[in-house]
Order: sequence, then C-alpha cells, then structure tokens
Amino acid sequence: MGFLFAARGCVVAAALLWLCVILPCHAKLSTRFYARTCPNVEAIVRSVMAPAVAAEPRMGASIIRLFFHDCFVNGCDASILLDDTPTFTGEKNAGANVNSVRGYEVIDAIKARVEAACKATVSCADIVALAARDAVNLLRGPTWNVPLGRKDSRTATQSAANANLPGPGSSAASLVSAFAAKGLSAREMTALSGAHTVGRARCLLFRGRIYGETNINATFAAARQRTCPQAGGDDNLAPFDDRTPDTFDNAYYTNLVARRGLLHSDQELFNGGSQDALVRKYSGNGKIFAGDFAKAMVKMGVLMPASGTPTEVRLNCRKVN
Repeated sequence: MGFLFAARGCVVAAALLWLCVILPCHAKLSTRFYARTCPNVEAIVRSVMAPAVAAEPRMGASIIRLFFHDCFVNGCDASILLDDTPTFTGEKNAGANVNSVRGYEVIDAIKARVEAACKATVSCADIVALAARDAVNLLRGPTWNVPLGRKDSRTATQSAANANLPGPGSSAASLVSAFAAKGLSAREMTALSGAHTVGRARCLLFRGRIYGETNINATFAAARQRTCPQAGGDDNLAPFDDRTPDTFDNAYYTNLVARRGLLHSDQELFNGGSQDALVRKYSGNGKIFAGDFAKAMVKMGVLMPASGTPTEVRLNCRKVN
C-alpha cells in the first residue's frame, strides 16, 4: 500500500521513485513540512485546542472522530469540512455524519489563527490531523509526531461517506474488512476503536444493544436504559466509558471484558472472536494500547486522496477557493 512508503524513501532510490508512479506516494509528508513556511503551526493549533477541550472535554472526542470520518472517505483531505451549496452535496449530511459529527467551529477558529500567521500555507487537512493529536493528548492520552504536507480536496461525495464509514451495528468481521480496505490491520482497527474511551453516543445508536442483546452486563444495561427509553429520547447522550468518560485511557477495553461496551460494534471486539486476546492485553496494559494507538493514528493519517483528485490549500475550510 502506498501509505507504507516513508517520507524519505521516495527520494533516496530510483526504484522507489518508480513505485511512486504506480502507487500513491507520500514523499511530501514530513514532520518538518512547515519548518520554514509556518514554524509555529503546531503551537497555534494547540493554543485553540487547549481551551476548547478545557471548556468541553467532549469536544476532544469529537475532533478525534472528525479526523477518522475525514480519513476514511477518500483519504485525509478535509473533504468532510466542505459545506453543501445549491450545486454541491458533500459529506456533512451523510448518514454517519449528520447531527453527529461536531467540531467544525473549532477547526474554523484554528484555521483563522493559522491564516493570520501564515497565509495560504497550511491545509485544513493538516490542521485536522494536528487537532486530533492534541485532542488525545489534552485528554491525558499519548502524543506523537504528525507527518504534514496534506492538501485539501476540492470535492466530496455524500455517497462515498455513506459507503465507507462503519456503523454502530457493524460486526467484527465487517470492521476488520472495512479497515483492511484502507490498509489497516485488525490490530490497528482494535487500537483505533479505543478512541471510544472518550466521548458520548446518542441513544438512537445503542438502544438496540441495551434492550435486545444478551452479551451485556445487566447493571450497565439498566443504567443506560434510565436515560435511553425504548421510544423517544433519540438524542439523549451516554458516555462510551462511564467510569473515566473524559480521560483517554484503556478503560474502554476493561469495559469490553466486563460486557459493558456501549455500541454493538464495540462489544463485537470482545465476543468470542479474533480480537478477544488483544482486548484483554490492552485492558491489562495501558502503555501497549497507547503505543499501538499512536502508531495507528499516524498510519491512518497518511491515507491520501485517490489519484487525480483536485486539491489545494483552502483559505476557508468550508469552501473551495
């Protein structure tokens, strides 16, 4: 897969240059991409993210999800940020995004501050990648170096979002398949699912599990039923992890072992299948989870748009230049 080629690789050898012709090459991605053109970009992103997450910890989880929902649809190209117009239908109102994905205003605020410092230089896609890294870290999770140099897509399709984003009712097999289609292993899928150690979900998305599934802790189900009735209350929220809901830790996996997964797709990772052993490992060792999660975020973050996709550095993340 193209994303496996590191930034230096495509420059060093003619053989790898040839590979860049037949595969998507990410030679332009580098942790020092803006070292000369916008050296303070990471500090600027952090300066907006820190107060945003302090004011509402859930916003950290929302930014992480925004990054995932961007990268899984034609690569990490900020296509999810494009607003619909009378002549254009983008991704924001796709089934997995409408009334669900949040944080657009935070990205707008970061973009405005970055543009003031480095005009027409830093892509919205890079801002989202940096913001997601900071969101994890600000919620007491790991940090990592983010390869930069992405460009913003000039197009987006709602149908692609509907087709590519796994749903809350997904089986373990379909999750493995969906991530494999993006070049991500089953282990990386399980690590990335650990982002559900923070954030909230709507009653609509877990009602079927708490009322109709048997592989669920009865006390946990009863607690969730108190705020998620069998009819109505679709938008009532519940934390994925009701023990440390705003701390990025390994409690998500501890909960799965205890049959306290909120979504059907969560509990599928520990339900007598191929990921049970890894879930147990992460449950018992937060350091291994944190390391795997950081590496998987870097790998997912270098998914690129399909060849031929028109790109640019948008001046306004919501619309093409």
